[in-house]
Amino acid sequence: MYFFEKGPGFRSGFSDLRKYTTSKSITAGFIAAVFGCTGPALVTISAATNAGYNTEQIASWLFGIYVFGGLISFIMALYYKLPIVGAYSIPGATMLGSALVGFNFNEAAFSFIMAGVLVLVLGVTGLIGKVMKWLPLPIVMGMIAGVMLRFGTNIINCTKSSPIIGGAALVGFFIVPKLIKKFPPVLAALICGVLALIATGGFQMESSTVQYIPPRIWMPQFNVATILSVSVPLAALVVGAENAQAIGVLFAQGYKPPINGMTVISGFGGIASGLVGAHNANIAGPMTAICSSSEAGDDKNGRYAASVWNGIFFGAFGLVSSFAITFIKAIPADLINVLAGVAMINVLVNAFQDAFGTKKFKLGSFFALIIGVSGLTIWNIGSAFWALLGGVIVSLIVEKQDFDAKEDEKNVKSA
Repeated sequence: MYFFEKGPGFRSGFSDLRKYTTSKSITAGFIAAVFGCTGPALVTISAATNAGYNTEQIASWLFGIYVFGGLISFIMALYYKLPIVGAYSIPGATMLGSALVGFNFNEAAFSFIMAGVLVLVLGVTGLIGKVMKWLPLPIVMGMIAGVMLRFGTNIINCTKSSPIIGGAALVGFFIVPKLIKKFPPVLAALICGVLALIATGGFQMESSTVQYIPPRIWMPQFNVATILSVSVPLAALVVGAENAQAIGVLFAQGYKPPINGMTVISGFGGIASGLVGAHNANIAGPMTAICSSSEAGDDKNGRYAASVWNGIFFGAFGLVSSFAITFIKAIPADLINVLAGVAMINVLVNAFQDAFGTKKFKLGSFFALIIGVSGLTIWNIGSAFWALLGGVIVSLIVEKQDFDAKEDEKNVKSA
């Protein structure tokens, strides 16, 4: 398949997995999974509830995004030996809370499948790969720095609102590795944060009946209105936000991401998850950032192991998500945000360096940064897409010479 870039292969991925599985890779994979299985799950449940869907439908939705998201991590990480993580669009879940009102669940399933088809077409035609190769890396990095800066500021904001728990996590992150050499900083933050949570009585689960609800296939019901109001913006979010973030993060960490392959599998993930009534299972931006950072291992060639473990944790959660939701509500968002923030420190630092260290596309990168930070949303499409678009437009107007220099470099390399 020419639209699917060739990788080292599953045999190589499996054979080296044991060598690269370390406490750091398992911790990073687990932290990324915890991030995706807590707050974002509640966002999805809230959106589905707001749209008027019942418990059986919500359980099937959760199964789809977590099981197929986990499979994407497992497949992509092992085949390409890169820290590529699958999950689902969190901004998409937020959007769906209002976009799906008035549509029944079968119509929602149809809209999810069509979003997957749109993403798949972009990958199969190779169009998305051509666009991403043309995009200037500094502008992509400016977008990454902008949309992910909130993970950094959340360290401060959440520690302010929960000083004991957040402070304990930070003590673990900075102090424990100094006392115990080679102890994973993020694991230390997790342990100290949870201990503080237990000590302060913050870990409390609601007493409710817990039961397993199996997933099921939902017959899609055609409705052209859902294509315009749900499928198109959801596909734009997957390609312009989630995939773009993940691709930018991988570039920032020195990897060469399989752009077409990431888009194609996001399309297949959207179609498969849509069959069980779940919105797009696709490449994940923030979780890829966690698993590709130095916190996932000192050897960047082996950080793909963190994505494999993430896929295992993520998929396992999907299998039990119908009753695991009770436990999710017991973990405060402040602790999750602090953990995700410290895990992304190196990613943010690298993004700023790559965005403004080359002295090219400076204004375009700056506008990509501030648009990303602003959280701008137009037509239900999030700031990552508009940051890229705005940054490119600014550079085309005032920094065209940098595009010309980029084209000259490309021609020299191909000569």
